[in-house]
Amino acid sequence: MSATPRNSPSSGTFPYAEGRWALAAAAGGAFCVQLDSFALNPAIPALRADLHGSAAVTPWVVSGYLLATGSLMPVAGRLGDLYGRRRMLTLGLALFAATAALCALAPSLPLLVAARTLQGAGGALIMPAGLALLTNVCPPEHAPRTTGRALGLAGLGTVCGPVLGGALADSVSWRAVFWLTVPLAAAAAYCARRAPESRDPDAAGHPLDVTGAVTATGALACLAHWLEHPAAWGWAAAASALGTLFVRTERRSPAPLVDLALFRNRPYVTLTAAGAVANSATVALLYVVPLQLQQSRGWSVLDAGVAFLAPAAALAVGGPLAGRVRPAAAVPVMVLGLTVAAGALWATGRPDTGAPGLLAYGTVAAAALGVAGGLALTCTQAAVRRERAGEASGVTKAVMTATAGVGLTLVGRGREGAGTGTGSGIGTGSGPSLALPAAACLAAVVALIVAIACARLLPRVLTGVLTWVWLLLSRLSRVLRLSRRRR
Repeated sequence: MSATPRNSPSSGTFPYAEGRWALAAAAGGAFCVQLDSFALNPAIPALRADLHGSAAVTPWVVSGYLLATGSLMPVAGRLGDLYGRRRMLTLGLALFAATAALCALAPSLPLLVAARTLQGAGGALIMPAGLALLTNVCPPEHAPRTTGRALGLAGLGTVCGPVLGGALADSVSWRAVFWLTVPLAAAAAYCARRAPESRDPDAAGHPLDVTGAVTATGALACLAHWLEHPAAWGWAAAASALGTLFVRTERRSPAPLVDLALFRNRPYVTLTAAGAVANSATVALLYVVPLQLQQSRGWSVLDAGVAFLAPAAALAVGGPLAGRVRPAAAVPVMVLGLTVAAGALWATGRPDTGAPGLLAYGTVAAAALGVAGGLALTCTQAAVRRERAGEASGVTKAVMTATAGVGLTLVGRGREGAGTGTGSGIGTGSGPSLALPAAACLAAVVALIVAIACARLLPRVLTGVLTWVWLLLSRLSRVLRLSRRRR
């Protein structure tokens, strides 16, 4: 089957009916993933008290989910290319809904952790399959804008997640957070069934690269765990060993899980790396601002959650804005976004910034980081062949998810056994700072500027050097000929 829907018009007009169902499915699925990532945060204390969980096990309610989601995304993206993006999206949504129900019914903390890990596997199928489905449903000129729109709708899960989770945990039960996901995922699955199917036509007859899948998943899981626990160098060694084995396997495989030529695609690698920095800074911002409002200003959890709606809404708007950026302008706009984010993060993290300034600067930082993160997802799709869009989106999302914990490491949080939406423990470290995330954004800006300069100036420099060498050799050759004639 062709990767392009059979009734996509050649004129390039947007296939409204099919695009609408694909947009609803991708956005609805991503909304569920975001909602369950952030809505559970305020419910962690109630969850632990109800299930009588230990401080050592409780963090895995979040970490198990995130590790499964991040490490399985490359495999999930390739599965969509091989066996159908609509099929994998529907399967992911069904798994996500079923495991959400299991989470809601869990009688003990270990069973809840197991269900959450399976839910993370469902989330891994949803994200890359949804992005790849949209990329292949829409004509190329419409795909970035439509993907940005889906990311914006999904960002509403970030906006309302903490407030909704806190309200449900206080008024009903922490289990209601999971029950809410079931009908939402079912509705998204219904929309997915109405969208057209697509897959990589070159993958026909090629099975999944199992060895590559195992080594890639293991390497990403070890890497993510090490990034959240930098002192545990054993995880870094394991990630390095598995990564080396993965590269060797992919070089020899006739149908690799990830085509290593993807990492020679300069725009793709540049945007993915910058998106990882932006995502880490976003995680730091989402952690620090509500915590500062509670600890330094004495606000309640609910008040801080409601006040943070403005930065969260700005973060959600970043997706649609990124979708309007032409792929050729993606890197310069990324530079601008990270520069603005660095300044706003620094101002947000200053100890003398009052609550109004904290929210104002946080809103600016969230908007800039939302655009940067959206560009990493929309424009990387435009930088690769549409047939392997699932593979590319899976790698991009895996990198961004695996490095998410770096943001919490940069702000210097403590760990006391509860969870956050982006890491394995709750941070109550004294005086978390946004100075290092701001510095990371600036470092990324410098790296992007150097990359742009090299891409534009290096060919000219090489051309000039080669021309000069050619002229020099020509002159020497002429001198030698003249000397021979004189003899």
